[in-house]
Amino acid sequence: MNLPDALLSALRQHFPGNAMSVDMAERLAYAYDNSRRNASPDAVVFPTTHEQVESLLQLCREHRVPVIGRGRGTNTTGATVPVDGGVVVSFERMNRILRIDPDNRLAVVEPGVLNGDLQQALKPHGFFWPPDPTSSPWCSIGGNLACNSAGPRTVKYGSPRENTLGLRAVAGTGDGFRCGTYTSKGATGYDLTRLLIGSEGTLALITEATLKLTPKPSGLRTMRATYTDVSAAARAVARIMAQPVTPCALEFIDDVALKLARDHGGDSVPVAGAMLMIEVDGEPDTLPSAVAAVSRAARGEGLEELRVAETAEETTALWSARKALSPAQRTISPNKINEDVVVPVSRLPELVDGIKHLAKKHDVLIVSFGHAGNGNLHVNLLPRDEAERERAHACLAEVFALVIALDGTLSGEHGIGLVKREFMPLALQPTTLQLMRNVKAAFDPEGILNPGKLLP
Repeated sequence: MNLPDALLSALRQHFPGNAMSVDMAERLAYAYDNSRRNASPDAVVFPTTHEQVESLLQLCREHRVPVIGRGRGTNTTGATVPVDGGVVVSFERMNRILRIDPDNRLAVVEPGVLNGDLQQALKPHGFFWPPDPTSSPWCSIGGNLACNSAGPRTVKYGSPRENTLGLRAVAGTGDGFRCGTYTSKGATGYDLTRLLIGSEGTLALITEATLKLTPKPSGLRTMRATYTDVSAAARAVARIMAQPVTPCALEFIDDVALKLARDHGGDSVPVAGAMLMIEVDGEPDTLPSAVAAVSRAARGEGLEELRVAETAEETTALWSARKALSPAQRTISPNKINEDVVVPVSRLPELVDGIKHLAKKHDVLIVSFGHAGNGNLHVNLLPRDEAERERAHACLAEVFALVIALDGTLSGEHGIGLVKREFMPLALQPTTLQLMRNVKAAFDPEGILNPGKLLP
């Protein structure tokens, strides 16, 4: 679509100078995300205030023009691709940490603050914000909230939903509002904060977030356990999560992933049927008993080796396989299909076995790893040509069907976006989807916020 002249003129008044661009090169830079899907917007704006976002949405609602909020484009689901054109709102210039309040364990930030920058700012105060996606050095807090992006520490500390106290936002009507609290407890009306988190910019655009902080533990111990096969490792995950000490990271890596990592990363990566990376944190005097408890649970049928790092150098060496995995996958398939399904932890062995069966059935290379303590497995299909891409898509549908049959869900932290919309009816009843559409209509009656995403 082309923007009406009246809208362009009004936008230039609210976003003067380089705060707005219709230049083709600039628009192309905001046409895609890490899903590799792309569609060009008609304009890009760079707000620096909440009031500018209100004005933008009021104007675009009047002209029925789509508005797509964007962080740093690291998501893998096409959630920020402007499929119907319109205006992309990049929050990269709303990047101020407005307040750090250690006494009340909170920080107030704008959506463009990078996750990694916030963590660095919190360090001198002895706190951290638990969500830690792999992309934390360059992903934004606003993007983390939009997709409920989590990471390894979620197993102990929770996702953004559990670590956000309140939000300031602008609905699709153009109305600004606040929701949530500055307190750790609250029972005042509907929980709109948790509703907005994970809604992928389809209900409102977040302009400020009040985040719940956690004191940073002073001690950390890393363990690596290797197993004869993936089933043995998956059973160990269930045992570890059934005992009282909750690890702060519990990562699973299957045999295919280990072989890839070894080919790319060298002999520091072990040869095994599967591997678990386990971390426990706390105060130094509590760590030995925590390590002992987790080690007891990790031991069992199929265990080959359990190593505990004693130094920082050993910790780095133990994590080498996980670090080598992403670059290793890219060398095999630039068309990697990266899914992040979740099942109850006790059903993880069935999921792992089922994925092995589907990879063989469809003759598609599948690498599985991820945040096993939550039952959150990253299932990476690696098609190398057009024929394999077709088989991979058929395989993916069966992966999702398997996940639902195991009482799981389609996404743990990547979200739905564009690429998983068609599978939503697998996961949710028609009445549930209709209630979600009703909520969408209340926040965004004209349907201008991130159209074509999330809801089928």
